[in-house]
Parts: sequence; structure tokens; C-alpha cells
Amino acid sequence: MNKNQSLPWDHPRFRSWIAVARACQLMQQSLARSLADLDIKPPHLDILVNLYRFEGISQQELARKLLVGRSNMSMLLPQMEKRGLLLRRDDERDKRVLRLYLTPEGRKLSEEAMAIQTGLIDRVLSDEPIEQCMATADSMERIVTVLMKDLRDED
Repeated sequence: MNKNQSLPWDHPRFRSWIAVARACQLMQQSLARSLADLDIKPPHLDILVNLYRFEGISQQELARKLLVGRSNMSMLLPQMEKRGLLLRRDDERDKRVLRLYLTPEGRKLSEEAMAIQTGLIDRVLSDEPIEQCMATADSMERIVTVLMKDLRDED
């Protein structure tokens, strides 16, 4: 590396970026352990929460919201459907589109899992002032906006 190039850890924002990435990874691991008794993993929770919030969302919209490819959805959704957590139905206007709905069992499991997730978030962030939490959220949302724009520009 030439002398004029700086190393990543010399960059003033590197520490912040690494801290966010590590916190996210550790939070996912903690969430996975917390959800184990429900026999679901964080990707299942992501699907359940989105179906709980956006009933009737299409598979394509769900994949876009979760930033995953259709292949990921095509692996997880049949498992969850077989388990009786969700239903896939044809769209009334466009038969090529499948809409997703929670079953009563899926709704109940979603509520249990969201309570676990919220409890974990509350425990981990209990010492952080709400203003700091909101400022962090604002920063992360700005980063998401920049990165989403980059992805759209690539397409």
C-alpha cells in the first residue's frame, strides 16, 4: 500500500461503522438464541413481522422489503406454509402474483416473537436515552437511503 493511502482503521468514521456492524451481528445472534424455543430464526421473524404489518403483501414486495432475492423467499415460504403459519393466495386481479397472509397460528407466533424481540431491544438499549436512539436511527436511515440509491443506480 502506498504511503499516501490511508488504511481503513485510520479513517475517522471506521470505528463507528465497525461498532454498528458488530452490534448488528451480535444482536442477530442474541435474537436467534431468544427465538429458539419458538422454533424460528431471525429470517422467519422478518417474514412474520412484515406479514403481520402488511397483510396481503406480495412475495415480490416482501423480498424487496427484506432486501433478499426471490430464491430466499422460495425456500422459506413453503416451509412456513407447511408449518401452518402463512397462506399464499392468488391475487384477484393478477394471477401471476401471490399474496401472503398469516394464519391464526402465524399471527399468534408473530406476537410471541415480537414480544421477545422488543424485550431484547429494551434490555440492550435501556441505558440509551431515547434521543440518542432516535439520532442513531436517523443516521442509519440516511445510510440506507444512500445505499438503496446506489443499488437502484446499478440496476
